Amino acid sequence: MICTDIKKLVTYGVETGLLEPEDVTDATNQLLDLLGMSFYEEPAKEYHAVELEPVLAAILDYAWQQGLLEENTTVYRDLFDTALMGRLMPRPSTVIANFRKFYRENPERATDYFYKLSQDSDYIRRYRIKKDEKWDTQTEYGTLEITINLAKPEKDPKAIAAAGKARAAGYPKCLLCRENEGYAGRVDHPARQNHRVIPLTVSGESWGLQYSPYVYYPEHCIVFNMEHVPMKIDRRAFEKLLDFTAQFPHYFVGSNADLPIVGGSILSHEHFQGGHHEFAMAKAPIERHIHISDYEDVEAGIVKWPMSVIRLRSRDAGRLAPLSEHILDTWRTYTDEQAFIYAETNGVPHNTITPICRKRGEHFEMDLVLRNNITTKEHPLGVFHPHAGLHHIKKENIGLIEVMGLAVLPSRLKTEMEQLAQAILENRDIRSDSVLEKHADWVAEFLPSYPDLNRDNIHEILRREIGRVFREVLEDAGVYKRTDEGNAAFLRFIEKL
Repeated sequence: MICTDIKKLVTYGVETGLLEPEDVTDATNQLLDLLGMSFYEEPAKEYHAVELEPVLAAILDYAWQQGLLEENTTVYRDLFDTALMGRLMPRPSTVIANFRKFYRENPERATDYFYKLSQDSDYIRRYRIKKDEKWDTQTEYGTLEITINLAKPEKDPKAIAAAGKARAAGYPKCLLCRENEGYAGRVDHPARQNHRVIPLTVSGESWGLQYSPYVYYPEHCIVFNMEHVPMKIDRRAFEKLLDFTAQFPHYFVGSNADLPIVGGSILSHEHFQGGHHEFAMAKAPIERHIHISDYEDVEAGIVKWPMSVIRLRSRDAGRLAPLSEHILDTWRTYTDEQAFIYAETNGVPHNTITPICRKRGEHFEMDLVLRNNITTKEHPLGVFHPHAGLHHIKKENIGLIEVMGLAVLPSRLKTEMEQLAQAILENRDIRSDSVLEKHADWVAEFLPSYPDLNRDNIHEILRREIGRVFREVLEDAGVYKRTDEGNAAFLRFIEKL
């Protein structure tokens, strides 16, 4: 059976274009070496339309039986199946050459090729992504997207213990560094033999393009500095976002903010996130146009969105970077005690921006989301962060993806919502349940609105109410609330510009 599975895996490589027909013998021998096999009898039967997941699962079972896996758990199986897929991968130089050839034809053709490769190689594990739960919620701000992330595997206790005993390693420096390409991985660092990076020049600097292995939306890419340098939002960041958008006009690109709490991502390595997707924030209209001195040629306005967003629009990308810098510099030093906006306290800065760039036809658009990470005793995780009453659904930082209108919710919610639905239907005391009690106030608040709640509609109702919680999460994260007082405060900042 193992010979059959090896042939199926190599056939999969040829069918998907990872391998050329001339590579079959070499790839087969590499797999035999990895599996410690000194024999191979090729099956006479030919295979077609090979499905990857069951083939890998069978080979992993064999590897466990032969003592090649330290533990038969997700962490160790992932390390080994990535090594298997690494034996099928084209060299980085081949991938780069193909990408550049397709790019000369059309940028979208190039990213289509690279995205397919990243999935066919199992770097993006399609079978896990499919498990993510996704739905939409209609709000006054547009259609918010909700996802419960089930693709990222949780580490098992044995792997955590093994990682704690392992000698600290400084290679690769982080999960974003170029050195991950082809890296075998460890119990505390994912294997990346099936990972490829496309080198780019972005605003005169060496950067790389890759895809996120846990794609939260179509073609979720990561663009990263080839140097391990920290995140920084400044004029150069705006110039890089605009230059990437000019090179890949079918992709949006944005950056997390460069301060804790509002950053939501790895702050130690400069990187952006982008992709081929239009979020609700991008669809939201400008509800109030504004005029900024010396930039009358740039369309600018406040966006109808729960967070505080200034949109800039121009055919000339060169006009957007200096104006974005002007807004950022003004915001960095801006204090409005009446609105509880403090530029700094005790020398610690609080104001920064989450920028998002896209191209619409001949126009470049830059959305600048005003952020502030101040904390208080009442809100120790952040005043402009999901407040405590929403933590039962979303407690984590509100980063770039959430800012744009896509909630990435923790995997625990899938089980909790299934249990909660049953408890509601059975009219049980939710407060007496140690797992569900955190949802009790929320349920008590929305339940009276659904007198006809039943087994057929309970899950749809829970999804709708989770979506409404996410709307409140975004409203909490907005520095200027959508009230008369909040609007007046926002305009005070606009006057300062």
